[in-house]
Parts: sequence; structure tokens; C-alpha cells
Amino acid sequence: MSSTQASREDWIAAPGSPLRGELQVPGDKSISHRAIMLAALAEGSSRIDGFLEGEDTRATARVFAQMGVRIETPDPQRRIVHGVGLHGLQAPAGVLDCGNSGTGMRLLAGLLAGQRFDSVLVGDASLSQRPMRRVTGPLARMGAVVETAAGDRPPLRINGNKKLQAVDYELEIASAQVKSALLLAGIYADGETCVREPRPTRDYTERMLAAFGWPVDFAPGVARVTGGGRLVATDVQVPADFSSAAFFLVAASVVPGSELCLRRVGMNPRRTGLLQALRAMGADIREDNRSEQGGEPVADLHVRHAPLHGIEVPEALVPDMIDEFPALFVAAACASGRTVVRGAAELRVKESDRIATMAAGLRTLGIRVDEQPDGAVIEGGRLRGGEVDAHGDHRIAMSFAVAAQVADGDVRVNDVANVATSFPGFETLADSIGFGLRAG
Repeated sequence: MSSTQASREDWIAAPGSPLRGELQVPGDKSISHRAIMLAALAEGSSRIDGFLEGEDTRATARVFAQMGVRIETPDPQRRIVHGVGLHGLQAPAGVLDCGNSGTGMRLLAGLLAGQRFDSVLVGDASLSQRPMRRVTGPLARMGAVVETAAGDRPPLRINGNKKLQAVDYELEIASAQVKSALLLAGIYADGETCVREPRPTRDYTERMLAAFGWPVDFAPGVARVTGGGRLVATDVQVPADFSSAAFFLVAASVVPGSELCLRRVGMNPRRTGLLQALRAMGADIREDNRSEQGGEPVADLHVRHAPLHGIEVPEALVPDMIDEFPALFVAAACASGRTVVRGAAELRVKESDRIATMAAGLRTLGIRVDEQPDGAVIEGGRLRGGEVDAHGDHRIAMSFAVAAQVADGDVRVNDVANVATSFPGFETLADSIGFGLRAG
């Protein structure tokens, strides 16, 4: 749900103590979404362990329940999905509510384009302002008919019973969500669908398709699927979410005296650009116990406080850290010297305009930020207390909670209710390792 007056929450974030301990952050949101989707379309029953118990992923599960898929919850963070097969979904009685999830809506647009029935995807107030042309345009090339509201925004009205044709499509902007929508439509299309990217993005959908037995050919920057196959039920172990770990990697790096261990974190190479950026800034982060879990690489991450310095963030890293930029902005604010971010225009069409929102908040806290159309130049300095607005954006809210840990005074962070979409229990976990965080 969106942050309304009835559900609005605020935080008072105060400088805490050195951050110490071991953490198990919630399961990966992107993998949880995809596991539900493919398990629902598989033949047989699949068990998903480590499922993220967030509002976004629950919304995706509810969507499939509306289409006749039986999903059990025997324990927290576990789902048993009784798949109905590739063509077994039933027409929903009403609209399908994606809540705040842009991932859910864009991937579902591709998947539902191949169904025999019509469907309507809606979202909360925030999601309803996010442009969808980047996904509806390429889907139209495959023969899909998707109608939008003014400005190419939700709701999405998807006309079913269309014969989809495979495409060889080159994305204008690197986007894992758009790529995934085309691949999911591609499993319903005649022929081979090929998606090419200007820069490689995360390959969760490709890996998950392979785990469920669908032939998929992929390498950095290109992925191919051929329609007409079948998905076979499998068990999925969801690794800990790197984006959730990111806030604590930054916090322990900037709070003097800190030392944390984050267990079994997903280390997909298309996801960990922030790790490379932080190390380039001087962060002390070590990887131990590397292994594979549910087709994804995982590792324990040990992070200790270290003085950071500004860098020019390599544009090649941008697609691999697009969700972590709010946390990086905080690291840059705490670093000595100047950090330059370019090639990140996609940040302007996330849950909020993340460039503008982070720039405004950091300026309020005493940091000089020169905002650019596709990034920002951030001059590191001393953070002061103040009042900032997260604009209902969960990653903005958690990033300012991190910034407050090294500020000279309390930071009031307004409009934080949507943290539950990706990181339920963030406040409790943060406080357990030394954060100063309370309801405002």
C-alpha cells in the first residue's frame, strides 16, 4: 500500500553506538518474485525457502492466488506452490494489485501477455506514477496488446488470447525488468526470443528459468529463450538479499569502531556493483564461505569501519548497483573528497526520483550535492541533524537512517511505511546491532 495519512510512519534516527554482531538479512526480493511466478507455471509442487516476507512479494503471491494457484505458507519465509502448468492460469475475477512493486508489475505484464484471458494490473499511488512504456513498447513488438493510462502509466490493461511472435530485441536502456518481461512473454511465443542489452544486467530470470528446466541460453548482455517448452517444479533456496545487506555494509564502513558479519548474502555478479564501488572507496569488506544456493552464488560478508574517499563511479557498474545508489550516496557523503555518479538516469523513475530525493535530503543534512540529469557530484563532509522526506521510498528511508548514525544530531525521516515492502523488521534488526532508531 502507499503511504497515506492513515498508514504513514516516520522515524527519529539518532547517532548510535559502533555497529557489531552477526546479521541474517531477509531473502532476496527479486528472486522471491521470480520463484513464485515460475513455480506457479510449473508442473508439480515447488517449495521456496527463504522467501521474503515483504509487501511486494506477498502482492505477487496474491496475484497468482487470484488466478487459481494454490500457495501454502507452512512457516514464515516458506511457500509451497502447487503449479498449474504453463497454460493453467485462470481468468481473475477482479484487478490484480501489484502494490508498490515495479518488478512485479513489469514481469507480470510479459507473463500475462501470453495468457488466453484479459487482465488488469494496478498498483499503489507511487507505482501508478511510474512509466511503463519501456516494457509495453517492446511487448507490442511481440504482438501483445497492453493499454495504459495517460503518460504510459498504470493501470495496465492486457488483452489476452493474442498470438505472440518471437523477437530479436535490443534494449535502449539496460533494464533487468524489461529483459525479464520479454523473456517471460517469450516462453509463450512462437520461435526464439533474443534480448540484447547495451550493458549486462542481473540474470535472475535466466537462472530461475534454467532451475525450473526451461532451456535458456544466456551470457552477459544477451539472453535467448524458445517458446513451447514446459516448466518442472523444483525447490528453491532464496539467498539473503544483497540490497538489504547494502545498508549495513555502508553503515559499518562509516561508523567508527564497527565490525559486522552478514550471513549467506546473494553474490550474483550482476547485483554486486556496490561492493566494487565501496572497495574502490577504501571499504574493508571480506568474503568468506563462498558457495552456491538455489543456483545463485552466496558468501558471508565481513565489514569493518574504514576511512572512505570519493571516486568517479565507473559507468559499467551502474546497472549492477541501480537499487543501491541511495546507500552509495550516503557513503559518498561520509567520504573525503568528491564522488561523481554518471549514467544513472534510471534513478529518476524508481519509487521516487532518487537523485532529486537523495540530493535534497543530503543538502538538508549539510552536504553539498550538485545534481545532474543522470547522476550527481557529492562533496563529502560532516552530516548534521535535520528533517528529511523519504517520499514513500523504502530505500531512501533506510539510507537516511544510515546517514543519521554519523550525524551531529537527530535526523527525522518522514514517510517510511513502505520499508515493509522490501525489508520487514528493518528497525528491529538495525537496533539489535547498535543503530539509534525509533518511531517518530
